Amino acid sequence: MHDRLDISMRANHVFFALLLVVAVIGMVLAAVTNDVFYLRLATEALILGGLALSVDILLGFGGLLSLGQALYFGVGAYVSALVLREVPSFWLAMGAAIAASLLAGIIGGLIANRVRGVYFALITFGMAQVVAKVVYNTRELGASDGLIGVPVLDIPLGFVTISAGSPLAFFLLTLVIITTLYAAVAYLLTTPFGRLVIALKANENRIPFLGYSTWGPRMVSYVVAALVAGIAGALYPMLRGFVSPELMYFAASGNAVIMVILGGAGTLVGALYGAVILTFLKSVVGSFTEHHLIVIGLIFICAILFMPKGLVGLVKPRVETRMRNSERRHAAAQARTKRAT
Repeated sequence: MHDRLDISMRANHVFFALLLVVAVIGMVLAAVTNDVFYLRLATEALILGGLALSVDILLGFGGLLSLGQALYFGVGAYVSALVLREVPSFWLAMGAAIAASLLAGIIGGLIANRVRGVYFALITFGMAQVVAKVVYNTRELGASDGLIGVPVLDIPLGFVTISAGSPLAFFLLTLVIITTLYAAVAYLLTTPFGRLVIALKANENRIPFLGYSTWGPRMVSYVVAALVAGIAGALYPMLRGFVSPELMYFAASGNAVIMVILGGAGTLVGALYGAVILTFLKSVVGSFTEHHLIVIGLIFICAILFMPKGLVGLVKPRVETRMRNSERRHAAAQARTKRAT
């Protein structure tokens, strides 16, 4: 019999598989109709989903509200853009973005993990604002205009080479990368380390009595979240051809938190659902009115009031119940077979 966390993760995987099916169907329809706009929009939703995924690692599983997670998304985006403008190499850009995000995550973690609760949220917000302002005032980084002119590059993938300028190919590559990030984080959370992170959220004061440190798991989870955000950010300039300081501002971090809450905190896959919903909602509502933020704000309020566990969190308990019942029936059938033999 699987324990509660295993069943919860298996239910998450069901929703992720459903998301993959919808993504593949949408990709085929876009390819048939040659609809570039929505394919690019879906790619952006996946990239922002990586940012939301990093927020959910901290908020949904570690109980830490980060209001500055866009800092690491922006670090990954800027480092990727800088490398691509000098050497148009996908793997070099991704490697540099990973290294920079890892370093930034370690530095940020050493600062942020000195405090708890609301102070953690405020210090992450402050760090992001400081770095964003430094970037905004640095001429070598494009200042307020950001970095433009990121070239469209060819991406070698073993026996095949794809172009970042191909909406279909780049969407598929982004989908593979985000799927890999989701799978890696999901696996990490089912390990003893991941269970310790979840235990910190449940009751931090009891962890030392079990013989474990609270600082180490929190620090590692913070760095992992920064790394996930940085990898997602590295894909952004390849899609849009530019980066700007706005990627690090509070609005970007706030949107990521909204995505997590809308999809369901503590589900991982809910962050991806929330990113897709919010990205497409902004596009659709924005085509009808300039005041789309008011509409989105009202929808968010309604989601908090009527779906406090998010979209995935609303349906997920039913899936978990069916899985438990299925396991019990299977165990009972095995027991009857053993008795019969």
